[in-house]
Amino acid sequence: MSETETTGASYAAAGVDIEAGDRAVELMKEWVRKTQRPEVLGGLGGFAGLFDASALKRYERPLLASATDGVGTKVDIARQMGVYDTIGHDLVAMVMDDIVVCGAEPLFMTDYICVGKVHPERVAAVVKGIAEGCVLAGCALVGGETAEHPGLLGPDDFDVAGAGTGVVEAGRLLGADRIRAGDVVIAMASSGLHSNGYSLVRHVLFDRAGMRLEQRVEEFGRTLGEELLEPTRIYSLDCLALTRTAEVHAFSHITGGGLAANLARVIPDGLHAAVDRSTWTPGAVFDLVGTAGRVERLELEKTLNMGVGMMAVVPADSVDVALTTLADRGVDAWVAGEITERGEHTTGATLTGDYAA
Repeated sequence: MSETETTGASYAAAGVDIEAGDRAVELMKEWVRKTQRPEVLGGLGGFAGLFDASALKRYERPLLASATDGVGTKVDIARQMGVYDTIGHDLVAMVMDDIVVCGAEPLFMTDYICVGKVHPERVAAVVKGIAEGCVLAGCALVGGETAEHPGLLGPDDFDVAGAGTGVVEAGRLLGADRIRAGDVVIAMASSGLHSNGYSLVRHVLFDRAGMRLEQRVEEFGRTLGEELLEPTRIYSLDCLALTRTAEVHAFSHITGGGLAANLARVIPDGLHAAVDRSTWTPGAVFDLVGTAGRVERLELEKTLNMGVGMMAVVPADSVDVALTTLADRGVDAWVAGEITERGEHTTGATLTGDYAA
């Protein structure tokens, strides 16, 4: 009988390193502190994050908005590249940009990181990205969980998920019931693929086209891996600024399902959003995926954001101030369409025309 068989079993022998987990927590504390808001009580390490809800007393009827999400198979690109902080940024964008769609101010967020083996520096890098994203979204990171799953995940495998909470005054809730015929659709440029459609992207570029992450792509001016890891843009504070300067009826976060399907989610029965493709040119990465995989345009459009990460629906007389506000904040935005009465054979939202060359 071997020595291992004669000694008692242990958590460490099963593959879970508690000391590495503790070190990861110590490494991430500095970054979590950078996200603190005045309403946050206590520090990292408690069983629950605390947020002082008395701050909501200034609302007449506060509505809490909640969302949860992950970043999909983009994590595999990060793993192969050995770059971990951008994934955290993506996570905040996917959660908090959903929350701001209804006009809610992001308040706080929690995260969940699942790994095959705890590498403290890697976990801390993921949390660093989450913390930096929280600062950009204006919310606090109040807690999280790191779980080690040996035997289920490989030593370098990991996944991330997060949940967030925001608040909006009931009388200022945005959505379909505010939209009217004659409203204008404003598009806000994406920073690239964001965090959707990577199963298609990976299949096309790696399996079919045989490309490599370290391969330099002239159209990008950088490597393929660098392009694919470009962080998702966080629009939360830009959208909130827009609600303060212009009348906004609705936002739509363009994520899985593409532009038309996500915009349709905020269009009421009886109305139709017509978006004109000729108002913008999708970035080179979208063309590469389409060309390399011979992917039909409609398939691309229902999978990827095609260069638009967020849309706002505003009355016609608010367009100029809306575009000025976004330009002042460094957001590339343009008039992309309009809201009309829905015809007999039209759906909630459609794309028309051809993309600008």
